[in-house]
Amino acid sequence: MNRREFLKTSALTAVAVAAMSKLPGAALSAAEAPAAGPLPDLVAVRNGTPAEMFRKGIEALGGMKAFVKPGQKVVVKPNIGWDKKPEEAANTNPELVAEIVRQALAAGASEVTVFDHTCNEWQSCYKNSGIAAAVTEAGGKVLPANLKEHYSRVERPEAVKMKNALIHNAILEADVFINVPVLKHHGGAKMSCAMKNFMGLVEDRGFMHRNDLQQCIADAVLYRKPDLNVVDAYRIVTSNGPRGVTPADVKTPKYQLLSRDIVAVDTMAARIIGFPLESIPHLKLGEKLGYGTMDTAKLKIARIDA
Repeated sequence: MNRREFLKTSALTAVAVAAMSKLPGAALSAAEAPAAGPLPDLVAVRNGTPAEMFRKGIEALGGMKAFVKPGQKVVVKPNIGWDKKPEEAANTNPELVAEIVRQALAAGASEVTVFDHTCNEWQSCYKNSGIAAAVTEAGGKVLPANLKEHYSRVERPEAVKMKNALIHNAILEADVFINVPVLKHHGGAKMSCAMKNFMGLVEDRGFMHRNDLQQCIADAVLYRKPDLNVVDAYRIVTSNGPRGVTPADVKTPKYQLLSRDIVAVDTMAARIIGFPLESIPHLKLGEKLGYGTMDTAKLKIARIDA
């Protein structure tokens, strides 16, 4: 690592630590996290493996049974958009996706399906990301999303720009929707995270790019609000996103955020990656549409060291 890269890495780490330290509430151990009293609105976990951090984070939110009931159909939507390996951080970490599948099944889900509308050839993305194998081993099922027959037309008159769209059938048919983005830089949207991950639910992403991308990202959440958002910030692409160009684009802050509030979780993700909130307009637009709050000081936030 040269001096320039060392300084860049150090700066990112400092930003991430600062963001964590500014969260309301004291740091909690795994045993303390689900203590009696109101559950947190958002959980921030750091310094564990993706699976370890999810186990501790979901416990702090009351466990997977707080989200999944016996017999329910669960859909898990990670980012699998790129034909990239896990260490390249363009897709959600497969270890995290597998742990979510396992826990949903353990909570009594009748089935757990996983999909994404990929940018590169879908079978290569599923395979080389490691997600297809991880999901299958965990007992889940991966679904394709490359044909129009996989989608159904839905109308949302309350949307500002995208008033109707073809939405993947798995999302429309599921009882529980768990949104699992990877945090990263994005050339068009500035940041790709929980709200931006909804572009993988929509058949015609081109419409979104042509018709005010930031507003369409916000509009997309109207089509099916997630029951839980789990932000993978174990490895993140901090430049040249959404897929990165060289290993220098990837950093490893080892974070994870969990919340029902999609605006709040994206707001905290922006602080971890070090992007000014005003540079990500879809956050304010999502708040305006009533999805959640950017004022995280009003939330009960649990901080956990894994």
